[in-house]
Amino acid sequence: MTKEEFIAKANEVLAEEFEIDGTTITPDALLKETLGLDSLDLVDVVVLIEQNFGVTLTGPDFVGVATFGDFYEMLWKKING
Repeated sequence: MTKEEFIAKANEVLAEEFEIDGTTITPDALLKETLGLDSLDLVDVVVLIEQNFGVTLTGPDFVGVATFGDFYEMLWKKING
């Protein structure tokens, strides 16, 4: 899977789960605000990522993650070791 395919799949999964327009997901968009996340919703994100990409995320993984671009970089690095 290329990075572009990975991002497209992640966008699709997140937009569907959080019932938002996928076009609002851009690299510069703020993750929590765009998805309307509270601390409990973050657990849903972790579960979605594990189910769809086979990667387990923990709280410290999200340190410094503000935008979708940050999120995808962190996740891409976890997936590709």
